[in-house]
Amino acid sequence: MQRRPPAGGPANRALSHGAAKPVAFVLACLPFAWLVFAAFADRLGANPAEALIRSLGDWTLRFLVLVLAITPLRVSLGWPALLRLRRMVGLFVFFYACMHLLAYAWFDMEFDVAGIAADVIKRPFILVGFLSWLLLLPLAATSFNRAIRTLGARRWQLLHRAVYVIAGLAVLHFFWMRAGKNNFAEVAVYAAILGSLLAWRLWRRLKN
Repeated sequence: MQRRPPAGGPANRALSHGAAKPVAFVLACLPFAWLVFAAFADRLGANPAEALIRSLGDWTLRFLVLVLAITPLRVSLGWPALLRLRRMVGLFVFFYACMHLLAYAWFDMEFDVAGIAADVIKRPFILVGFLSWLLLLPLAATSFNRAIRTLGARRWQLLHRAVYVIAGLAVLHFFWMRAGKNNFAEVAVYAAILGSLLAWRLWRRLKN
């Protein structure tokens, strides 16, 4: 019997190809590779440490938006093969969040554990960012088939709904960080996009 081509047209067929995951992996690594290169080549401006920390935070938010956009795009565009990339994109959210935290601990705090603990308590936006990272930990640790079998599909899905809380905390972290400079334009963009993605999910749930 002849195998039927995947639904969703050429884009979905491309996403179903065996090379799709490696290509997506390389693309997801490019921002980090550029930042490492820019740091060594002294291309991060007058305050390279701040630029690196903030850029890694920006990419964490971008990948968070991307992972939450996969399901709406899959349903709206008829690209079921997008689901193959969701786990990888989710792990890149965690990767960039870890690099963001590492850059802060290294360049801002010089790995002073007591200083970091005091900073977390003293500054709300650091506390919220740290809470977001803590919530990402169990999601990353259970992003494997064995974890799904161990937890059971229902409990696994319930745990991974924490991504919605993480999204809210991430925007709040960004908002408080920008409050010092009274610059909320980018915050509003991320809040609008994430709010739309969460509203789409709520609409689908109420509709069904």
